[in-house]
Amino acid sequence: MKTFLAASLLVAGLTLSAAEAAPIEMTMYKNPQCECCTGHAAYLERNGFKVKVVPTEDLERIKHMAGIPEDLEGCHTIMVGGYVVEGHVPAAPIKKLLAEKPKVKGIALAGMPMGSPGMGGTKTGPFTIHAFGNGKVSVFAVE
Repeated sequence: MKTFLAASLLVAGLTLSAAEAAPIEMTMYKNPQCECCTGHAAYLERNGFKVKVVPTEDLERIKHMAGIPEDLEGCHTIMVGGYVVEGHVPAAPIKKLLAEKPKVKGIALAGMPMGSPGMGGTKTGPFTIHAFGNGKVSVFAVE
């Protein structure tokens, strides 16, 4: 009986570890010619995500339908866990979004900041990631 219980606990522990290690699936919509988006997808894959990349010529419509404020637009749009992630957002704020589940439409790192994941260059200062939804914009994280 003790052997069975120990084996059951071991299997349960292995199952939990495997579940924790499972990548988080997301879909990235990007311009077919944009290579920095591909770089961001590769970065996300190295940080626990499974990224389905969808090249599209209709990115502006996708951004509009997702409710992304124009001043927060980046070069690609990600759908993950019922949220929108706009631009070159680092992995930590995305994981925070999915863990905390705030009542927002999504988060965004506006523009294409140098040194952000997928972009070349050197980071010159902190990145401000904004949350948006219901006509409101607020600071979600500073990286």
